[in-house]
Amino acid sequence: MSLALYTVPDAAGLGALGASFIEVLVRDRPDAVLGLATGSSPLPVYRALAEHEPDLSRVRAFALDEYVGLPAGSEQSYAAVIDREVTRPLGLSPHCVAVPDGSAEDPFEAAEAFERRLESAGGVDLQLLGIGHNGHLAFNEPGSSLDSRTRVQRLSETTRRANARFFPSMGEVPQFCITQGLGTIRRARHLLLLVRGGEKAGILARALTGPVSVDCPASILQLHPRVTVITDEAAASGLAGLEETLLPPG
Repeated sequence: MSLALYTVPDAAGLGALGASFIEVLVRDRPDAVLGLATGSSPLPVYRALAEHEPDLSRVRAFALDEYVGLPAGSEQSYAAVIDREVTRPLGLSPHCVAVPDGSAEDPFEAAEAFERRLESAGGVDLQLLGIGHNGHLAFNEPGSSLDSRTRVQRLSETTRRANARFFPSMGEVPQFCITQGLGTIRRARHLLLLVRGGEKAGILARALTGPVSVDCPASILQLHPRVTVITDEAAASGLAGLEETLLPPG
């Protein structure tokens, strides 16, 4: 693993630094393929990009995952979140933003179709990632194969409880999703992990310094040739043994 680790004081710092990596990429390659993550950790990055207003009109983007079973247009769907937080604020072309079709009649075929579309785009240049409390990347729960591809996955109760705040009740949180697999994620040329909050300190340390294991899906970061991790100070509290790389993103 080639790891660049940056610790910033707050969400604004995380957003500004994360956005700078995307801006450098798009400056050099205007039609770059960007991997989008949802959740709270990447939001400061999207907001910083919206403030900086880089030209992202030619960027192609692929979301990491989507719930299965929500009706098309549901506000809780990741397709809606991506549209609200990324596509419209950043001026991406909606035709160039792909999200797995969780409302498809056959979600298994939808997962395969998404994987094919991603491959036909030439793969992801820069993949944004968050990390779950149980070490999941995207919706790859513990036990996921390290070589898995985009597929239908059952959500753990830990993940469903963590996401219940976005739904009227726990009973309405979907039990299944379509997610890019760990093998799919590993094919991205650059992985950018964004982590905020002291409650993530333990699992982040385990992912970066513990054994590579299906018990901690995020440990596959250790198998990748280019990983950048940006954390706030609270999330970095368990990483005292790692040397911090302080190089500009360009």
